[in-house]
Amino acid sequence: MSLDARHTALHILNTLGKGRYTLDRVIEDIFKKNNHLSKRDRGFTNALVFGVLRWRGRLDWIIDYFSKTPIGGIDPGVLNILRLGLFQILFLSRVPVSAAVNTSVELAKTIASAWVVRYVNGLLRNAVRNYKKVPFPDHTKDPVKALAVSTSFPEWLIKRWCSRFGYAETEALCHSINTVPPITIRANTLKTTRDNLSNCLEKKVEQIERTSYSRVGLRFFNPAVPIHQITEFKNGGFQVQDEAAQLVTQLLNPMPGETILDACAGRGGKTGHIAQMMKNQGRVYAMDKDERKLIQLEPEMERLGISIVTTLNHDLYKAFERKPVDAFDRILLDAPCSGLGVLRRNPDTKWSMTREKIPHCKKRQQKFLDNLAHLVKPMGCMVYAVCSFEPEENQEVIKPFLNNHSDFVIETHPGGFADKARSLVSESGYVRTSPHLNNMDGFFSVCLRKTVCR
Repeated sequence: MSLDARHTALHILNTLGKGRYTLDRVIEDIFKKNNHLSKRDRGFTNALVFGVLRWRGRLDWIIDYFSKTPIGGIDPGVLNILRLGLFQILFLSRVPVSAAVNTSVELAKTIASAWVVRYVNGLLRNAVRNYKKVPFPDHTKDPVKALAVSTSFPEWLIKRWCSRFGYAETEALCHSINTVPPITIRANTLKTTRDNLSNCLEKKVEQIERTSYSRVGLRFFNPAVPIHQITEFKNGGFQVQDEAAQLVTQLLNPMPGETILDACAGRGGKTGHIAQMMKNQGRVYAMDKDERKLIQLEPEMERLGISIVTTLNHDLYKAFERKPVDAFDRILLDAPCSGLGVLRRNPDTKWSMTREKIPHCKKRQQKFLDNLAHLVKPMGCMVYAVCSFEPEENQEVIKPFLNNHSDFVIETHPGGFADKARSLVSESGYVRTSPHLNNMDGFFSVCLRKTVCR
């Protein structure tokens, strides 16, 4: 494993720490600038970055124990070097301990003075000898803190989940989030079937299997080459999309010939699914405030063989000065949210999200729903979805919306789900998924039907 991979991982962590961009954006930009990295080095870089972010809380507890300088006083760049070194020591058995320490020292030499280099060397060598002796919080005295440190989650989040789910389920949820998830894809039925795609991929990936609830999903591990280099991907045979996200579009249940709005389209994961369920017949408007994402969406639709999508650059926080069309048959609002349901894929959110930010997410979600309500045709529907299982972003958004919009009701028997997926729909019409219960991301979604009269 090269120093290049470790240096790139450090650069990613340091850039992410500045709080300007998401992890996906940082990795994408840095890999573009470091296109000399081999497939092996890219894989190792990702393992380091995601591993450190996944286990940062536990790593910091150990670093703080061995450090004479309080962890809050350690330079952020030096702290990331210590995290990288300690992660390799504790979690990567294929990396020799000596290599983990020595390469961390070499990284320190590139950014710090000689005494800091000695500090890094001494702390990591001490940790190698004595990390098994580090005392952790006592479960009997402070179970919340003990679980937060052992599973590497912020204490405020563990406390919140324990109060809602109970200790045992919270522990199971945390352990599930900390596992490396499978790659999940959605077969593009405009070009292939799930069975044909599975047959084509079975020798190119490991442990391939059908998704349990979605009719068009597959999941697997360890593709032989990067996803974008797989022939079936280049030919438009699939999109990468978690099973929970696939169920959101199936809840929307778009039909051929309809006019549909994907209100927060991003790069087009759900846009592509909408169009394929419509058999590429009708009209889909893909809207987002980020023009960069819409620019990336257009060639993605071309790759999938989709010709019915029109992009719209608009910030949903603002009312429409001019409506794109008079009304839509269906609207999908996959709203910006805390992201606490997708921590297994975005572990950085553990450390960037705070309890204070959640009410701001709720306010934005309510605003978006209000600004879209008048665009739904009578007897049309609007699906609200978030990758979060926090109540403020779930039922606490929907209940006031229904109070303020008496012409909407919840669709309690959605028509787009396969039989097994219907088991995920509560009596209230809410659809909830979770990594520890369903082996998919944590999503909340609901279909809101507009009645004829208000």
